Amino acid sequence: PKVGAGKMALLGLQHAFAMSCATILVPLLTGLDVGVALFAAGIGTLIFHLCTRGKMPTFLGSSFAFIAALQAVIGGDKANIPKAMGGIIVAGLFYVVLALLIRLFGSKFMDKLFPPVVRGVGIAIIGLNLASAAINNIQGNGITLFTPAYYWSWGIAIAVCLTAVILSSYGKGMVKMSSIVIALAAGYVLTLILTKTGLAPAALMDMGKIANHGWVEIPNFVLPQFDLKAIGMIAPIAIVTCVEHVGDVYANGAVVGKDFTDKPGLHRTMLGDGLATIAAGFIGGPPNTTYSENTAVLAVTGNYNPVTLRIAAVIAILISFFGKGIGAIETIPTPVLGGACIVLYGMIASVGLRTLVENHVDFTKNRNLCIAAVMFVLAIGGAVIGGPGFSISGMGLGIIVGIVLNLILPEQKESGLIAHEKDKSQIIEESK
Repeated sequence: PKVGAGKMALLGLQHAFAMSCATILVPLLTGLDVGVALFAAGIGTLIFHLCTRGKMPTFLGSSFAFIAALQAVIGGDKANIPKAMGGIIVAGLFYVVLALLIRLFGSKFMDKLFPPVVRGVGIAIIGLNLASAAINNIQGNGITLFTPAYYWSWGIAIAVCLTAVILSSYGKGMVKMSSIVIALAAGYVLTLILTKTGLAPAALMDMGKIANHGWVEIPNFVLPQFDLKAIGMIAPIAIVTCVEHVGDVYANGAVVGKDFTDKPGLHRTMLGDGLATIAAGFIGGPPNTTYSENTAVLAVTGNYNPVTLRIAAVIAILISFFGKGIGAIETIPTPVLGGACIVLYGMIASVGLRTLVENHVDFTKNRNLCIAAVMFVLAIGGAVIGGPGFSISGMGLGIIVGIVLNLILPEQKESGLIAHEKDKSQIIEESK
């Protein structure tokens, strides 16, 4: 049915709201500019729609998968942001190359390169690498252990975490989808009340950041620098996120009732994601990725018109110039962020485990055990391979080694007796 302009605008606003929390969290956690992140998300979404001929209702926002790598490269020093941007551009180029390969050879070869054991463990590694960052938001940032600020920080974080868990687990519709946003807002108000009444230390919340911004401001755009070390730390993460992209395309298609891997084609969606990420790298924004949050909005509203996503993109671009709003976002207390991130980062790791379970990865096979074991230790242990000029480390190294091991280690063939027993048990299950 036809939808009027007013309702279309409201639907676009709803999509903008759905993407907002995750998109602004990435710059807050990595030291990037919030305004640039919103601008990059809006421009990236429009680029994606251009590449997919406007046929797919998708929004592109800041990717959580790159947070740990960006934190490692930037290290709290904004002077390192240009180096991070070089790594992001190379990550986007990986998508473009993959789009070309899919166009030439089809998408089947991706299953060979990225089997479930590599995908699942790779996603779990990303979440686990972020765990310390979540805790540091709560008890780091100059907070001395076992002082009043420490206990108040943990109390606020626990309240936010529990709110997010309860709403995510038992909420319905938009409440469930917006659980993190609601938890952040509740934590913000709680901290504001506690600090203003003098119950909690005033240092937990710096409202002066709003005064540092004007009403209208140009985002702090940054040009990239290409540093081999930064590229080695950031670009390999695209190996996992490109597989995540394929899953998002299938999920979006399942909701809408269309096969987007056929039309507009997986090569076009991959190209759109890659070019959006490259564009973000050229202006100082985080890498972009397709957002499942907005796919959920499609399912709830039943409106699949891609125009609503383009409206959301324009809204994101306009908000990126609202200085006072950006300042308010920057005042979100670190304990509030930490409480939300316990859930968010844990969910990323849990999605990796779910990938292993749903694809029935057989860990009775030592081959799969060994691939997972090597990936986990290299990624979480902080291994570095290379030299002073160029090196690959952490998550990127673990994921690359997992792909190589999967290709060189032959699949174990089951004996006839084991295969027969499996067939027999399957027949019994089906008869039940």
